[in-house]
Formats: sequence, C-alpha cells, structure tokens
Amino acid sequence: MVTFLGFATSVRRRKVVDRMTATILSSASESRKRHVCRVLRILRSLDSPAVYSTFPVIESMIRVFCTVLAGLLGLAFGSFLNVCLSRWPEGESVVKPRSHCRSCRRTLTWWENVPVVSWVALRGKCRTCGAIISWRYPAVELAIGLLWATVVWQAGAASFEQFIVSEKPYAAVFSVLLKMSFLWLLVALAMLDAEHLWLPNWLTIPGVVLGLINVIVGMFSARRYSIVEPGLFIAAFDWAGGVIAAAGLILIIRWTYWLIRRREGIGLGDAKLMAMLGAWLGLSGALFCFGIGVVLGALFALTALALPASRRDSENWLAAKLPLGTFLCIGGIISALCGQPIIEAYKRWAGF
Repeated sequence: MVTFLGFATSVRRRKVVDRMTATILSSASESRKRHVCRVLRILRSLDSPAVYSTFPVIESMIRVFCTVLAGLLGLAFGSFLNVCLSRWPEGESVVKPRSHCRSCRRTLTWWENVPVVSWVALRGKCRTCGAIISWRYPAVELAIGLLWATVVWQAGAASFEQFIVSEKPYAAVFSVLLKMSFLWLLVALAMLDAEHLWLPNWLTIPGVVLGLINVIVGMFSARRYSIVEPGLFIAAFDWAGGVIAAAGLILIIRWTYWLIRRREGIGLGDAKLMAMLGAWLGLSGALFCFGIGVVLGALFALTALALPASRRDSENWLAAKLPLGTFLCIGGIISALCGQPIIEAYKRWAGF
C-alpha cells in the first residue's frame, strides 16, 4: 500500500515538475526562473517513493496549520470588530481610549480581553460593577474565527501546489485575504443592522470596490484576459450589470411599496448592501442571498407574531421595522461559502 501511494504521489509530483519546467520556458522574469529552478532541484533530489509518500501528509499538516492560524486571527479581528460595533454608533474612536466597561468605565486588563475565553471566565458580567456583557461579544468573535478558518480550509482543498507552481502565487493568497475581508464586512453590517437598523455607506461602498478588486485579481491570476482583450471589457460590463441589477431589485421594491403605502418600506442602505453582494457574488449569487434573506425575514416575522406579547400589541407590531440587511448578510455568508454548488445543483434539477 505504501509503495502504491508512493508511486501515485511520485507521478503527481513529476507532473508538477513538468508544469514548473513549462513555467521556466514561458517566464519573462529572471528572478522567477531562478526561484523555480531551485524548487526543481529540490523536487528532483527527492526521487524516492518513500519520500514522495510523505508529501500528502505534509500538505495536510500545512492545511491544518493555516486553518488554525486563520481561526485564531479571526478571533482577534472579531474582538476588534466588537470594539467597532460598540463605538461606531456613538461616534467614538476605535483606537482610544483602551477597552473598558461601558457601564463603570473601568479599563479592562489583558486577560479580560481574550476572545471568547474572557467572556466565559467572567460569566458574561463585569467583575467590578456586575453589568451584563452582551452575548454579541463571543458570538461575533466565534463567527469571524469560524468563517476565516473555513475560507482557508476551502482554499487548500485542492492542493497547496498551486502556491508553488503558479506564476502569480501572491494573487491566490490575496484573493483569500479579500474573501476574509468580505466576510468581516458582512458580519459587521449584520450586527449594525440588527442592533441599530444602520448600514453605513462607508462600509457598503468600500465593499463594492473590494468586490471589483477581487474580480480583477481573480481574472488576471487565472490568466483569462489581458489588458487589451475584448473579453475583459465584456467581463467588466457583466460585473457592472450584476451590481446595478442587484441594487435595482431593492429599489423597485422600495418604490413599489411607497406607491402603495406612501411611506418608506426598505431603506437605501439595503440597496447598497445588495450592490455589494452583487459585486462579490455576481447577479445569481446576489439573488440567492435575496431569497435566503426573504425566507429568514419571513420566518422571523412569523415567529415574532406567534409570541403573546406581539398579539396584544398588534398595531405597533405591524409598524415595527425588521433588519432586512441582517438577513441579507446571512444569505451572503452562505452564498460566499457554498452558494455556487447550491446554484449549480438547482440549475441541474430545473433543467437549465
């Protein structure tokens, strides 16, 4: 069995050598040629099935290590996001002063700032004044940590060889970092809309720009287009059409509701959020997010309506506002992680 695995892996590694040789012949950069030659010498020196059989183990270890590292970084950036979520609505700086209790204003010690662990150790209360620490703090930290770990795990699903033989290895890493930033933005917008019914322009509009950068990086790293090819302009129009159509869907619903009820039903922030989702996920992905958001919003409304308190105050409940942006962000997270397989499966089922 070991011999078979060694032979199979050996064949795969020799294919890598062939690909890297082709890279040398087509590369215009002398520094790149020298780098690939060094890797080639290392690979050819390991011409043993027993050695070859260890490569899958090494790749798995690297994948697990990077996933754990991304998860830990996610916890740290989730903790920073909690600071932002507490201070942005108040117009406060996210840098100064240091983290403190929002009730008694006491500056927190280092061990009270450890993501998730501190909340559990303190049992969700300030150790000085006993004020309740919201469940949002560990929830956001865990969400960012798990999402970032998932992104890195998915990125390494095929093989880490792509980072060795690719002519643009940094583009692949940059794409992963962009996707992590996108998920960070979605969690931030979801919590801001849930707590304050607020989707700030200075988060959604930069999110659209990041989506454009992500598309450009993806196209050029895959060498699909050059700067003078007409296909690039077609892709640009396709991207812009997806952004406009996604935002236009919300605007049409907003205007229709205003014509019928003569009052606002959906805020403009939701339209900008849909534009951001269209920029990142395309029109089909944005429509998938919208579908998930509508279903989740309806389920939330029906659940709230079933509560006795809601039935006693039915008039106020009918006028209550629901955070559609939160549900759209949840749909965006699902679509970013596993939306494309779901859409493709639906197309096959529907016969498209």
